Amino acid sequence: MIKVIISGFSGSMGQKAVKMVEDSDNLQLVAGFNPIETDLNPESYGLDKNVKIFNKLTDIETDADIWIDFSIPSAVFDNTKFAIEHNIRPVIGTSGMSEEQTAELKKLADQKHLGGIIASNFGLSAVLMMKFAQVAAKYFEESEIVEKHHEDKIDAPSGTALNTARLIYEARGHDQVQHSSEDPLQTRGGDYHGTKIHALRLPGFVADEEVIFGGVGETLTISQSTTDRQSFMTGVKLAINEVVKLDHLVIGLEQII
Repeated sequence: MIKVIISGFSGSMGQKAVKMVEDSDNLQLVAGFNPIETDLNPESYGLDKNVKIFNKLTDIETDADIWIDFSIPSAVFDNTKFAIEHNIRPVIGTSGMSEEQTAELKKLADQKHLGGIIASNFGLSAVLMMKFAQVAAKYFEESEIVEKHHEDKIDAPSGTALNTARLIYEARGHDQVQHSSEDPLQTRGGDYHGTKIHALRLPGFVADEEVIFGGVGETLTISQSTTDRQSFMTGVKLAINEVVKLDHLVIGLEQII
C-alpha cells in the first residue's frame, strides 16, 4: 500500500485527489496539509479519523511515501523542498515555479536518489498535445500558443503553456524569429525564446490550450480541451505508480508516458 499526503487537500483539485486516493486499491490517504485550515479534525472534512491534518509545514509528521501537491504557486517550492528533504516522493501539480527553482529541486532529489515528478499538467490530452507540438516544431519554424483557463487561475501564462514553449524551443534548438515591432503599445502576449503565449482568464473554461504553427501556405493547429478536473486524476495516479520506481525527479508527465 502506497501512503499519501495531499497538500491543498481541501481545495477543488485537492478534493479530486482525495477521492482518487480513496477509490484506489493500492493507495492510502494518511495526511492532509493546508495552511488556511484551522480545524485539524479529519472528520470535519469527511475523512477517516486516522488521517492527520496539518496547517504548518514544521508540524508535519508522517510516514507518507508520496506528497501530492495541489496548493498555490507561492507555496509549492517550499512544500516540494520539504517533501524531498523528508524523503517523501513529490508528485507536484501546482504550477508557478521558475526554471531555477525546479532545477534546484531536481538536484536535491537526484542527490538523494528520490523519485518524483513536477508536472505542468496531469491531463493526458494536454500531455499528448505537448508531445505532438514538440514533433511539429521540428518542421515549422514559427508558432504561437493560446491558453484558456478559469477566472480564478493565479499564474499566467500557465505552466502547461510554458512547458509547451520549452519543448518547442528544445526541439528547434534556437529562438524563434521575431516579426513584430518593438512598439510598446502592441500586445503580443508573453514570450519564451520567441514563442508568444496568449493567456485568457474567463468563466466557462477549465483548461484549454492550442498551439498554432505557421509555414508558407499552411498552418497546423494542435489543441486540447479539459471540461472536468477529474480528468487530471488519471495522470496523477499514473505518475504515482511510476515515481515509486524512479531514483530521480522528472519534469513533465511527458517524460514517463
